[in-house]
Amino acid sequence: MMRAVLPLLAALLLAGCFGPVLKESYFTLSSPDGPVSAGAATTGSPSVLVGPVTVPEAVDRLAMVIRAGPNRVEIDDANRWAEPLKASIPRVLAENLRRELGSSRVYSGRVSQAVDFKVAVDIQRFESSLDAGATLDAMWTITPSAGGAARQGRTVITESAPSRDAVGIAAAHSRALARAARDIAEAIRR
Repeated sequence: MMRAVLPLLAALLLAGCFGPVLKESYFTLSSPDGPVSAGAATTGSPSVLVGPVTVPEAVDRLAMVIRAGPNRVEIDDANRWAEPLKASIPRVLAENLRRELGSSRVYSGRVSQAVDFKVAVDIQRFESSLDAGATLDAMWTITPSAGGAARQGRTVITESAPSRDAVGIAAAHSRALARAARDIAEAIRR
């Protein structure tokens, strides 16, 4: 009898040592659907290159970093960004600027043709909180290619999350980036 129970106990012990398998969920930042902004240009719209974009090292990882207190964060390995923030933030800003400016000539990454404006963005804060939502503090510089003075600005916003989970956090960050793109588009139009 003991010989029959021993393998069963060993199997149970091994299963307990390895624990449950972590199921990962992946999230993306996105631009909102809907009509083009009322202030967007329709003809003669500018060409824009978004980048470089810098991101704080503390959040520059695929796992979501969730603020758990004033001096504490949690690395949420179960909820991950589908692409690095250094790639997704410029992509989403460019998508939003296309919409805001009414221009199909807004790019992120490398382009071979000349552009009218280059937009560099330094993300000071990209914080996620289940209680507060998403906080974005982005300093940006718009440099006209034709010369002239560069324009600088800053977007600081906290967007509440529609739900207290990773889905809500991703949606709140997407809305915060849409707001930053609106601010940048206004400065480009000036």
